[in-house]
Amino acid sequence: MATPAGLLAQDGPKLQQALDLDPREARLEVRILLCHALGVARSWLIGHDRDALADTEEQTYTALLTRRLAGEPIAYIVGSREFFGLEFKTTPAVLIPRPETELLVELALARISENQPCEVLDLGTGSGASAISIAKNRPWATVTAVDRSPEALAVARENAARPAVPNLRLLLSDWFGALDAQTYDLIVSNPPYVEDADPHLLHGDVRFEPLSALASGTDGLDDIRRIAAAAPQHLRPGGWLLLEHGYNQGEGCRAILRRQGFLDVETIRDLAGLERVSMGLRAA
Repeated sequence: MATPAGLLAQDGPKLQQALDLDPREARLEVRILLCHALGVARSWLIGHDRDALADTEEQTYTALLTRRLAGEPIAYIVGSREFFGLEFKTTPAVLIPRPETELLVELALARISENQPCEVLDLGTGSGASAISIAKNRPWATVTAVDRSPEALAVARENAARPAVPNLRLLLSDWFGALDAQTYDLIVSNPPYVEDADPHLLHGDVRFEPLSALASGTDGLDDIRRIAAAAPQHLRPGGWLLLEHGYNQGEGCRAILRRQGFLDVETIRDLAGLERVSMGLRAA
């Protein structure tokens, strides 16, 4: 009979080899799949790692492992991903929330008063992870989150219903298209920024994610150009635009922001030391 300890020893190396994972990451993924198959918390495995699995439990786990060995992202397999201390439903209709995007949220929160009204716009919200995290941590702010994908917005609505964020509005819009002349104090976006021909699009988790939320032209900056060009019309004087981008796109993003008249342009590095978020201030 299979036990959690036995499966961990057996399947950790399988995942490590098949997906080129770090050994610790591979073992963690086996634990996540086991917990999902058994319907238990990860702490449960510590005291029950020698307990035999029922046949149906083993079959469920094996089916999940097979999907992961084929490369399907674990966030899609288990249907959720933690981000900024919250759990978010995750489906193939949206990008998987990533730890580096937490920097975008942190920088936004630093520019929003904890006890004063503020109008915030999140462009291309996807699962709603950034917008919901901002709204949850700044209840005085009014957050508008837009996406051009009805399927993505449906996921975001489910996520917004679970932690109950009454200060969040979700809207179907292609960037600023449905916003008329509305202006905001702060605009944030994690737009598509991968080059169309980037070979990484053919490998790893991104093969399963929506291409429209990943790629953006030959240099990956097409959507960032569109956002930066239109943002001044929707930012109040003294308002900030914050853009997440690739590790090698900081210089290009800063140049785009300066060409559009933004002031105090700078790029902030993530915890890995990589340029990750560029920002600019609309002149007062």
